Amino acid sequence: MFAGERRFRSKLQAVRELGPGPARSSRPQNVRFQPVDAPPPAAGGDEQGPPRGGDGGSRLPPPALPAVSRVGGDCRTRREGLAARGLPRPWHKSCERGAGQGPPARRESRSSWEGDFSKARKRPDGKPPSIERTKGSEILFGIAPCSLALSQYRRDLFRLFLKQSSGSRLVMSELVLQATARGVPVHHVNRRELDALCRGQVHQGVCLEATPLRFKSLEEAEKPDVGHEERPSRQLVWLALEQIQDPMNLGALLRSAYFLGVDRVVTSQRNSCPLTPTVSKASSGAMEVFDVYSTDDLRSFLKAKTAEGWEVVGTVSNPEDAENIPVISCLEFRWNKPIIIVIGSEGDGLSLETQLLCHRMLAIPPGRALHPGIESLNVSVATGILLHSICSQKLRHGD
Repeated sequence: MFAGERRFRSKLQAVRELGPGPARSSRPQNVRFQPVDAPPPAAGGDEQGPPRGGDGGSRLPPPALPAVSRVGGDCRTRREGLAARGLPRPWHKSCERGAGQGPPARRESRSSWEGDFSKARKRPDGKPPSIERTKGSEILFGIAPCSLALSQYRRDLFRLFLKQSSGSRLVMSELVLQATARGVPVHHVNRRELDALCRGQVHQGVCLEATPLRFKSLEEAEKPDVGHEERPSRQLVWLALEQIQDPMNLGALLRSAYFLGVDRVVTSQRNSCPLTPTVSKASSGAMEVFDVYSTDDLRSFLKAKTAEGWEVVGTVSNPEDAENIPVISCLEFRWNKPIIIVIGSEGDGLSLETQLLCHRMLAIPPGRALHPGIESLNVSVATGILLHSICSQKLRHGD
């Protein structure tokens, strides 16, 4: 038998011989034994303890400890008795009521100090501290929107927030250079603070505080692009959006329109999504360089353009939904004058009043027999397909 096991069995035997005592607490108490080289207890006890460690000798067990009551006075008496015997003095919260003393001082580790410090920085509700924003500003998020906003002069910029120890050092260095050139202060913050700034959106370690972008008026849309004043008869493609409400869809529409060469984007003011940071992120920053116009009377705008010789082309997912308007596949559509492509809302499509103002309706032919319930495409995906089919003709004509 190993010496350690013999010592353990000796302690266990001593505890069994001591017994619970007349008023022992229901909680198990720690029993401390005297060292092997300690002197035996005072005479009067003829009961011998178990052998100790294999040295052949025997030691008397320590006298039974007094019963402990979780009340200040009795606990204090026991603590004093243990102190007189040179044994450690236990402490618990009830000691504060009796002895008026707290627990023995302990040295805090660095990790626990850092944890307490981080808790102190949190708000009482457990959320990270909020960063005070400039009145009337909004928070852009994402590398592309923030970088393009810094390179353009369409917004007033206040502060650039970068994540500490971000992985892409080259990108972050370029953002710092852009901000320095614009005189924008740069702040390095942790991820929790960035999450709080953009309300949990995918920020890619970058946030920018800036003024919002607004829609331009329809009168500004009538002005020709710089460099095209001498070519008034060139082929023009405008995109009109009726009540697009989802910011992700609006951002994707702007990205496709910018990429495929649409000249203007006009949206209805009523029940339409504003130009928010989410739209800018979904457009991969295209909103920062591409003007978006708005009108409070989309039908009057379409009537006016028709009178000027423009062709108004609507879109429909199911040809049977068109009201006495010729429907043509986008693959067969040909055009030789300025056109306006009108896109309807996500759920209902074009309203009946707007359909009646269209000269033709375009549809995307499916590549298979469709199962009921999935007969249509997402509005941004369908618009991308239609724009590619139409704008590719513009490129073939050398414009």
